[in-house]
Amino acid sequence: MAISITESAAEHVAEQLQNRGCGLGIRVGVTTTGCSGMAYVLEFVDSLELGDQVFEDRGIKIIVDAKSLVYIDGTEMDFVKQGINEGFEFKNPNAKGECGCGESFSI
Repeated sequence: MAISITESAAEHVAEQLQNRGCGLGIRVGVTTTGCSGMAYVLEFVDSLELGDQVFEDRGIKIIVDAKSLVYIDGTEMDFVKQGINEGFEFKNPNAKGECGCGESFSI
């Protein structure tokens, strides 16, 4: 599988999809930005686009476009709560470095 999701992340995404009332799954992609060069982009998916790859893990469909797949192949997506802060974290074996705030990475 090109991208996997932890139980915590799967529960969070499932809850958000249920609250939303629709959606096939979640799109995970990358964009050029940030101090390290690339940042993760997440959005709900209502319909597939040409070239999308669909992976399913823990009952959640993870959709990745072909361009992004090159940068995130092998990544594990987690959802972490620390005190009042919560958010997604990515364990990307392709990343060579991250910025200090963890918002962007370099390949």
